[in-house]
Amino acid sequence: MRALPRAIDRTGRGRRVARGGTTGDARARARRNTVGHFGSKVVKVLVIEDEKKIASFVRKGLEAEGFMVEVSHHGDEGYTLATSRPYDVAVLDIMLPGRDGLSILRNLRDRKIPLPVILLTARSELNERLEGLNLGADDYLTKPFYIEELVARIHAVTRRATGAPQGILTVGDLSMNLLTREVKRGETAIELTPREFTLLEHLMRSPGRVLTRAQICERVWEYDFDPGTNLVEVYIQRLRKKVDAEAPVKLIETVRGVGYRLKPRP
Repeated sequence: MRALPRAIDRTGRGRRVARGGTTGDARARARRNTVGHFGSKVVKVLVIEDEKKIASFVRKGLEAEGFMVEVSHHGDEGYTLATSRPYDVAVLDIMLPGRDGLSILRNLRDRKIPLPVILLTARSELNERLEGLNLGADDYLTKPFYIEELVARIHAVTRRATGAPQGILTVGDLSMNLLTREVKRGETAIELTPREFTLLEHLMRSPGRVLTRAQICERVWEYDFDPGTNLVEVYIQRLRKKVDAEAPVKLIETVRGVGYRLKPRP
C-alpha cells in the first residue's frame, strides 16, 4: 500500500499541519464563499483516487474551501464521469483499478476533451510525471501533500489562459519548464542540479509564501527536519549564485527566523 499523506492520521481524518492541511472551522467559514470560486462560479472538481482515506481527506478539505467535489474510486467510473459531466478540473491519481490515470488522461486528450488535469504521483516516479505532462496534464502534485498546495494548483489551472503553455512556471522574469527541465532568467539559461531544480520548483509554485526550513527538508529531501543541519542554507546559497547573482532584481528572500520565499512580483 502506498504511504498516506502526512496530513492524514491513521483514522483517515485530516489533521492540522503547518501552513496546510485542513483548515479550522472559523477560517473555513470565512473563506468558503471566495476560495472555491472562479469569478462568480463555483469550481467543480472531480477527484479520481482509489485510496478512500486520501479521497475523503481531499473531499473534506476542498469542500471546506468552497469547492464542489465529486469522488470516484475506480478508473473506469472516473473516466465515464470525466467524459459525461461538466467539471472545471480533475484531480487524478495515476495508480487506479480499471483504467489507470495515464490511460484516462491519454483518452481525454485523444478525444479533445479540454478538462484541466492535476496528476497525483509518488515522489520517486519522475518518469510518470514527465509522461503525464507529455500526454497533456496541466500540473502534478506529489504525495504526501497539503490541501493548501492542491487549492493553489486548482486555481492556477482554472485561471490559466486558453492556449497557454503547459508545465511552465514563471515568477517575474524567471521561468521553469517542468517537461524539459529548462530554467531561464530572462533569456539566460540556468544549469541546476536535480536537487537545486526541485528546491527552486517548490519556491516557484508558491511565490510570496514563506517556506520554513522544515517544510523544505520534507519536500525536497523527503525526510523529517533535523534542526542541526545547514543543508537548506547551503542549497539556498547555491540557488542565489545561479538565479540572482547577475540579475538587478533579487528574487530569493530570507525571512529572518522563519524561512525563505520567492518574490511574487519583483
